[in-house]
Amino acid sequence: MLTVSHVTKKYGKVVACNDLSFHLDPGSVTVLLGPNGAGKSTIMKSIIGFLRYEGEITVGGHPNKTTDARKLLGYIPEMPSLYPNLTVSEHMEFIARAYRLSGYKERKEELFHRFELTDKQKKFGDELSKGMQQKLNICLGLLPGPQVLLLDEPMIGLDPHAIKELKLLFEEMREQGCTMLVSTHIIDSVDMLWDRTIIMDHGSIRANVTREELEQDGRSLEQLFFDVTEGAGRADGNEAAGEAGALGEEQFGK
Repeated sequence: MLTVSHVTKKYGKVVACNDLSFHLDPGSVTVLLGPNGAGKSTIMKSIIGFLRYEGEITVGGHPNKTTDARKLLGYIPEMPSLYPNLTVSEHMEFIARAYRLSGYKERKEELFHRFELTDKQKKFGDELSKGMQQKLNICLGLLPGPQVLLLDEPMIGLDPHAIKELKLLFEEMREQGCTMLVSTHIIDSVDMLWDRTIIMDHGSIRANVTREELEQDGRSLEQLFFDVTEGAGRADGNEAAGEAGALGEEQFGK
């Protein structure tokens, strides 16, 4: 459903993403992990079409910047970007009109109920707390019912109830065939959700494994992450670390 082929993104002389390639199947949750500065947000913004890059990205077989691809894509950014002069309800109506949705009000009310926004519908975007803004941010991304959904640190700022509802929605959407790519650096928040993990460091993919492959290896997701980013995959110029990183790529696939 989502294919990234040899994508490289540079900011001047700095290589933020270096020849990244991976494919995500329908009905799967992939966790994109990495320390700060690993390139996670850059590849997410490249997929959604916000950045220029070298390489190719397709969504459902369509180039990601085409209208056909955009109809399939949804994006929940890390930082909510709300309109101060629109109410909570008007934000949802704005998205519905932008996507030309019909019969969306029942879905809107369901999302508001699940994320405890029903009594906040008449509040303006800048009147909401940060946690409530994040809840609305999530509802806006979910309203169109995307077939491919990108989420950048979606659980930051959420209360326990909202985290529970978001995890339940992940499971429901996976059963419906939605492809989800979740970028985070908080491993505990996604440890029970993922089908595949892609671990990045210094702009490169250091591991790309399924849950089954990792279970066969006998390691936890946290162990793999630290082995790759602090042991095997840390590109700090140390020769031993470089050799271990190459071994990690050979074992887990790039």
